[in-house]
Amino acid sequence: MTAKSEAAPKTAPRAKGRNVLAIASGKGGVGKTWFAITLTHSLVREGKKALLFDGDLGLANIDIQLGLMPKHDLGGVIAGRIGLRDAVTPFPDGGFDIIAGRSGSGSLANLSVTRLQALSDDLIQTGKTYDKVLIDLGAGVDQGVRQMTSLANTVIVITNGDPTSLTDAYAFIKITHLARPKTDIRVVVNMAKDRKEGEAIYNKLLKACEGFLKISPPLLGVIRNDPRVSECIRSQTPLLMRHPNSDAARDMEAITQKLLEE
Repeated sequence: MTAKSEAAPKTAPRAKGRNVLAIASGKGGVGKTWFAITLTHSLVREGKKALLFDGDLGLANIDIQLGLMPKHDLGGVIAGRIGLRDAVTPFPDGGFDIIAGRSGSGSLANLSVTRLQALSDDLIQTGKTYDKVLIDLGAGVDQGVRQMTSLANTVIVITNGDPTSLTDAYAFIKITHLARPKTDIRVVVNMAKDRKEGEAIYNKLLKACEGFLKISPPLLGVIRNDPRVSECIRSQTPLLMRHPNSDAARDMEAITQKLLEE
């Protein structure tokens, strides 16, 4: 990892959302977007008004996983054609709103510091009418990802047993901690065979964090590997609607309860 990649963002946000959660992974393929969608839905089922922001602009797929065709998306906001509030799209079946990205339109890292700051400020303002705002971050640790991360009170890092997933999760935690040491970072292990395996995977990550960073990000939860998740993604239907009593659904509800209790 280069010294440049460890640097803090060039500018700190002028506002931070007390109701903002950021969902990160460090790399793709660990179920980050699915987790963000399902957590948002779970929060709504607990009576919260929620907004899900697709911050993975280059590979945006929240709308695809939900089977939506938004009239407006983040691409129009960045181009200056519409305001951020105009890009809010309801998902009536789940009871929450989304702000869709635009797949293939490049990354937030391509935006200037000024445009990133303006987008951040707009998201904080838009989010004031919601109980919870969830940001599905892009993979990696570029400037756009760091800027979006800085808006959140709590950052949830998703990983699994793949060694590259653990390495990239550690890299994300390291960059985030160096930039803002007081960030509340939690870990979720996805696609584990069972809770025992999930805890073993978490302990590998914890050992690296304690050994090199002197921090102990807590385990927020373990989500068991469940074939119903893939089925729901293919059918573009949220898990909690199609299989609310499945293993993964129960694990997600436990994570939601833990978040709300804390």
